[in-house]
Amino acid sequence: MDIRAVADGGSAAFALVTPLRVRDLLAMAVREVIGSRAPDDKFARSVRRTLNGFLAGDYTVQIDGRRFADPEDVVVCDGVADVRFFLNHRRERLHR
Repeated sequence: MDIRAVADGGSAAFALVTPLRVRDLLAMAVREVIGSRAPDDKFARSVRRTLNGFLAGDYTVQIDGRRFADPEDVVVCDGVADVRFFLNHRRERLHR
C-alpha cells in the first residue's frame, strides 16, 4: 500500500488496511479542523505549527487510546481514529 497516497488523498478504504505515521494522522486532523476549503498555505502553516509543538514536547497525542510522542511512530486505525491532544504543561489563564 502507498501510505503517502492514503495520507494525501484521505482514502478511507485504504486506511482500513494501511498503517499510518502519527504525523500523517495529525495532518488529517488539522485538515478536519480548518476545513477542506481552507487555503493550502494556511493548511501548511497549521500542520507545521502542530508538528513543531509536538516535537517540542508541548503536548502528546492519544490515538484510539494509545499515547504517542513521536511523529514517526506508526499506528493502524480501524475505520475512524479518535485523535486527542494533551498539553504537557499547564496553560496560563487569560484574565478579562
